[in-house]
Amino acid sequence: MRIPAIALVLSEFYEQEKEKAYNEGMPNIRTQWVLGPVWAKTKEQLKKDVINGVNPISGRPVMQEIVEKFTKPLSEEDKKTGEIKRTKGPLTFTDTEENLHKMFLDKRYTDFLPIVLPTEERVAEMLKGTSRDPDEVIGRMSPTNTGGYFEYWTFTVKDVAINAVMAGCNPEYLPLLLAVASTGKEAISVSDNGFVGALVINGDIRDEIGLNYDVAAVGPYAHANTTIGRAWSLIAINLGNCGKVGTTYMGTIGNPMNLINIVIAENEEKSPYPPFSVRRGFQKGESVVTLFEGWGILSAANWGANRWGSEMDYPQIMKDITAQQGFLFGTCFVLSPPIANFVKERFETMEELEAFLAPAPAFGGGFAKMKPKPSAEGGEPAAKKPMPKGKMPAFGGSSIPIIVTGGSNNNYWSAGGLRPSQSVLIDEWR
Repeated sequence: MRIPAIALVLSEFYEQEKEKAYNEGMPNIRTQWVLGPVWAKTKEQLKKDVINGVNPISGRPVMQEIVEKFTKPLSEEDKKTGEIKRTKGPLTFTDTEENLHKMFLDKRYTDFLPIVLPTEERVAEMLKGTSRDPDEVIGRMSPTNTGGYFEYWTFTVKDVAINAVMAGCNPEYLPLLLAVASTGKEAISVSDNGFVGALVINGDIRDEIGLNYDVAAVGPYAHANTTIGRAWSLIAINLGNCGKVGTTYMGTIGNPMNLINIVIAENEEKSPYPPFSVRRGFQKGESVVTLFEGWGILSAANWGANRWGSEMDYPQIMKDITAQQGFLFGTCFVLSPPIANFVKERFETMEELEAFLAPAPAFGGGFAKMKPKPSAEGGEPAAKKPMPKGKMPAFGGSSIPIIVTGGSNNNYWSAGGLRPSQSVLIDEWR
């Protein structure tokens, strides 16, 4: 339309937007940088910080620059084009162990913890964990699946195996990691919120690879739990271009759980309810991993809705916590076996419990109608079909994830905001 225009962008996104401009072949596109954040400010604060403020990048008055960028003719420098050319680089690196560790840190191939160097021998040993062809392309990923903004990177079975080696995994963990990677779901979100990823694992694989689902189940106290969670983050960093601070990671204060994420193997043996995977439509015993994203979880002792006493009404406390949660990720409960048994005395089935906690929302009326409302009347049972590969549930879905794990040494449990997306059969990746 040949109408002059400039983008008005928060200076905190300078590196991200400059990289995007290069990727689009417009490195010198005119952009006005202003001090953020903007929302929640009064009119007076906006006038002071933005309209009468200065560009934090150049130090010059904002309005003066805006006028110049609208009226000043384009220079030869402005007209230059160019883009960032990305390559995977050489297939192998040869150097001393010390220099290789330094290179992995300098090039941001790691989570800044020491890694196991992925030598050809170690990668070959890792690949023994699957019958799949090492060169098979199994997925693609971009930061928060924003392929229209950050390009998608594709990756192979061998690429996943390399990152599994780096994280310290054993070969028998590889099928689970391939199942996770095949979804394309990143472990590290680009969002300012600092979201966290979570995996819930069910079936025979729990004992096959030594996942912990008793005391300290959600903590870093088992080799399988810890390295699998770490490998997911390394896969996101190296195979999905995630986690680069200032460009593909913008968590305002960050999230320490991004290091190894939340890995939960359900304690099916001590749970009074069917396994989570069965409630998603799979058979008991089938090895299944379900991917989650959200705010995370914390001890229920820290929730204002919790009440301590000689007699505890756990279902009502869960209901009150659910009523406090927002629509974005809903509510997720991680119950220890004793808490689950208390709940079982009142609600025989998980569907009855879910209906008590929050009736199914009315879809089609926007987010306001989708927010769960506390009600004692109940509602329709949650759908039990597994999510199709590559699809995500709508925000505010009716199911409230309830997972049972941990020991029976005390009446402790956790709650938070986590939303399940895809559930994947692990056996297909053996």
